[in-house]
Amino acid sequence: MPTIGATEAERPHWSERPWIRALRGGRGRPFGCFLLAVLVAALLGLDGSPLRRLRLACFDAYQMLLPGARLSEPTAIVIVGIDEPSLARYGQWPWPRTMLARLIARIAAARPAAIGIDILMAEPDRLSPRRLPALVPGIDPDLAATLSRLPSNDSVLANSLRGLPVVLAVAGLDNHEVSPPGRRPPVRLVGGDANRFARRFPAALRSVEEIDGAARGHGLISVDPEAGVVRRVPLVAAVAGALMPTFGLEMLRVAAGAPELSVRVGRLGIEAVGVGDLVVPTQPDGTVWVHFSPPDPTRVVSAADVLTGKAAATRFEGNLVLVGVTALGLSDDQATPVSEQISGVEIHAQLLEGMLHGDLLARPRVMLWAEAAVLAAVGLVLIVAFPALSVRKSTTLVLPAIALPVALGFLFYREFRILFDALSPAVGLGVLFTAMLGVTLAEADSQRRALRGQVERQREAAARVAGELAAARRIQMGILPSPATAFPGEKRFDLYAHLEPAREVGGDLYDFFALDAERVFLLIGDVTGKGVPASLFMAVSKALYKGTALRRPRDIGLMMGEANAEISRDNAEGFFVTIFAAVLDAGTGQLEYCNAGHDAPYLRPRGGDSWSRLAGGGGPPLCVVDGFPYAAVSYRMSPGETLCVVTDGVTEALSAAGEFYGRERLQAVLAQLPAEVSPEEVGEAIRRDVHAFAAGVEASDDVAILVLRWKGSA
Repeated sequence: MPTIGATEAERPHWSERPWIRALRGGRGRPFGCFLLAVLVAALLGLDGSPLRRLRLACFDAYQMLLPGARLSEPTAIVIVGIDEPSLARYGQWPWPRTMLARLIARIAAARPAAIGIDILMAEPDRLSPRRLPALVPGIDPDLAATLSRLPSNDSVLANSLRGLPVVLAVAGLDNHEVSPPGRRPPVRLVGGDANRFARRFPAALRSVEEIDGAARGHGLISVDPEAGVVRRVPLVAAVAGALMPTFGLEMLRVAAGAPELSVRVGRLGIEAVGVGDLVVPTQPDGTVWVHFSPPDPTRVVSAADVLTGKAAATRFEGNLVLVGVTALGLSDDQATPVSEQISGVEIHAQLLEGMLHGDLLARPRVMLWAEAAVLAAVGLVLIVAFPALSVRKSTTLVLPAIALPVALGFLFYREFRILFDALSPAVGLGVLFTAMLGVTLAEADSQRRALRGQVERQREAAARVAGELAAARRIQMGILPSPATAFPGEKRFDLYAHLEPAREVGGDLYDFFALDAERVFLLIGDVTGKGVPASLFMAVSKALYKGTALRRPRDIGLMMGEANAEISRDNAEGFFVTIFAAVLDAGTGQLEYCNAGHDAPYLRPRGGDSWSRLAGGGGPPLCVVDGFPYAAVSYRMSPGETLCVVTDGVTEALSAAGEFYGRERLQAVLAQLPAEVSPEEVGEAIRRDVHAFAAGVEASDDVAILVLRWKGSA
């Protein structure tokens, strides 16, 4: 134990305190197991916590990436929308209910399976004849008396609804005043009391009694957005003390002529709701997850077209027809996972399609345990493997670990329409990885302090290496020939060569020398990799190829094959090198060349304004395929014609924005050069443009440029 007055160096570091050492014990595995247990427990309790929004965000992501599609069906769902054209033609909303009576009569004439009116008419029509005198002061008394004898608009609408398969909307209210339930819907309970589990609305908002009593069915139109987004719709809910079906479900009952709906209740909640032969599984609270699709204008028929007779009767015959307000600013627009704004009537239309096609989403209770099992299983793998791996390898391990629940989530959603929460296990695994990383870094900090004494020695070693690399660079650049010293006094051709390693030393190479008085050998190449290993292999390749060229000065194809065998012989590290080699007859301009995996050279005739590519003579890079039969290609250069060859350090140079230099930019630089231009001007133009493009960015690859211009016979 340190004494009072001990120096800072004598005091133990904070990471050496006993409780910290205990936390790091077992390479952090006990701590990881404890944290994993906490995360699994939090996941199982996620439904009742603020973290539920993570789960909802995951489910929304599924629908945004793979939204539902409108499905063709024997019984189509059609929306008659009171839209902007309808209001422009027949006046502002609300219309007189006699107008609604005409609209319903037009639809009913086509004999639909059921008509759902998604409009609440909770107050008497103020435009009824007997109410008009109060709205128009000074009206003639005789006219007022005549109007008072006419039936009300509510009576006209109620009379038009009687005998028709019409379902009226009912809205659930959360106020504390319990309203009369009205007509009780025909619901049969199987297995228990569904009111204990269903969503409760103490009060209900219905249409006026005269209209409400004329309808054959009544359905709930209320939905409960979660965080402002509609994801689920209750198939049944307790409204004013009575169990009521949702709007679309009641339409199915009326269309099928079924006397009642059935609700199956289990020990844990509501299990399914049925009408006729159709059984729809539900969540324990009686809701279903809707597989939403984007709003579909083809689903909507304008009310104006129905009233004027433009809408074909076949659109409604035998179909389910929903009537609702869709005009902007008047409809009860909601947000869904796939749309920021969709009318309430279309939400019920999509729910109907989902029920008829079995295309609803499901969230079985077992999914929560499945998510916890995935988190526990993958988390244990991380806990066991993480301490045994380096930080880099453990990072590569955590990425597929996090990707696993994401892949499972999309698989369940796409194939089975089951909602598997991938985000919560993925976040849990990320937290576990971060915590384990923190423990590892604490251990690394302890080790780093023990290694401080080695830092200075490493710096000295680095300084020695830097000096040796500088010497290696001078040696490497020194073994490259210079056109001025290689061909003094040569008048038949001009030559430019440039090499710029990305690091102190590099793997690009070029060479040229005379084979005899007339023939000149040219070579440019690129070794895989960078740095010292590539530079050593570059030097070996250059020397071996030059020896091969001097032994076999005639057939460049055979020369390439022999060089391939020589360079491959002692290639323990598996390097390979791309080579473009050529032999120029300086007297005739005859160029024989062979290309081993290198980028094709560029050619421009004297005075020409366009560059072409020198194709042919291709084969794989050296050291890739043993014994490959390389074949030479011959091309006769014209006087003044220019040949330009570069390595991929030019075309793959990176800008500060992360863009590649590319062949198109290289070709643009070449195309801008004057007609009469020397090889040095060509090479320097390329070099300057590459430097300007990659300004401020560390070079990613070596750059080599070789330019030849044959001026003609002396």
